[in-house]
Amino acid sequence: MDPETTKNEVTAAMSKAVDHMLHDFTGVRTGKASPSLVENLDVHVQAYASNMRLKELAVITTPEPRTIMVQPFDPSVVGDIERAIRENGKLGLNPVNDGKVIRLPIPELTEERRVEMVKVIKNMAEESRISVRAGRKDGMDAAKKMKADNLLTEDQMHDLEREIQEITDGFIKQIDEKLGEKEQELMTV
Repeated sequence: MDPETTKNEVTAAMSKAVDHMLHDFTGVRTGKASPSLVENLDVHVQAYASNMRLKELAVITTPEPRTIMVQPFDPSVVGDIERAIRENGKLGLNPVNDGKVIRLPIPELTEERRVEMVKVIKNMAEESRISVRAGRKDGMDAAKKMKADNLLTEDQMHDLEREIQEITDGFIKQIDEKLGEKEQELMTV
């Protein structure tokens, strides 16, 4: 492996972490129903003797602006889906089960709910920072390995480590900026 390949791999891994965070941010809506609110938070349901993702078990739609409807493919798992949604701490939604479908009324965004949503997005951002730092560690380890294999001199290794740190700093700054934008959006709507 060479330094350019290492930098490209580190950049790709960090970019993926930021993209994942931005995708998760789309699920955090400001008082408006969106299927991604339920899909992106990875709700897991105990059904058919295994742990399955909600979107594998049901169609998720928004028939009204403030309601998410979850319609299971198999009505026998309605109770399991309801329990999984109720127990998911990130959602904070109260499902209404009519036996065939589950309706999730989206509450009006109170100041308290906005603060909860900000906590959720801050956790998402921190998970993204952790992924970026993991990419940094992989890059630094690769630089040390290239030095140990005599592919790089001591100075070249330090230069590569500095460049990897600069890439890391750029992605961390990008995460912080996007977090600030989303926080502002949540608090001002």
